[in-house]
Amino acid sequence: MRHVILFACCLFLLLPDLATAKTVYDIDLPETATVSGETLQLNGYGLRKKFFFKIYLGSLYTANQATTTDQVLNMPGAKLIRMDFIYSKVDREKITEAFAEGFEKNSPQLKGNPALQQFLDLFDADFVAGDRVDLTIFTDGRVAATHNKRELGQINSPELAKAVLLIYLGADPADDDLKAGMLGDI
Repeated sequence: MRHVILFACCLFLLLPDLATAKTVYDIDLPETATVSGETLQLNGYGLRKKFFFKIYLGSLYTANQATTTDQVLNMPGAKLIRMDFIYSKVDREKITEAFAEGFEKNSPQLKGNPALQQFLDLFDADFVAGDRVDLTIFTDGRVAATHNKRELGQINSPELAKAVLLIYLGADPADDDLKAGMLGDI
């Protein structure tokens, strides 16, 4: 009987840790992320596919739950877009081309804006399975990028911050299923 009580107590202590993350495609996806001391909640996640290939698991973290692009864009607080790569290797050129295409489709008014090129120039390496890329959009309009926790740089441009979100959540997103997942339609 003593062992049963001890087991139950241990299980009770472990339950909060078990609830703080979910595993999707063998990737631990935390329910929260902290940005500049602000706790963000997992808004949603989805799979970025290209043809038949699974490229990465994309997730969106926000201060409050949002189900529309407008809600995300107008919500105060930081936002985090996380890409956990599944595909064996994505060349740096391919990912920057995909970003550039997303900007062109969803924010064409920014064509020629130096902040766009600065953003694309942040990415200096290929991405391989297991890599994590974080794109953080701060309240003040800064955009920061990290690759496996290595800071790639920051750009201060509210227009770019919105454009980064629109790559994933705009009218012509990188992947319709990914957009739906990020907006909580999982």
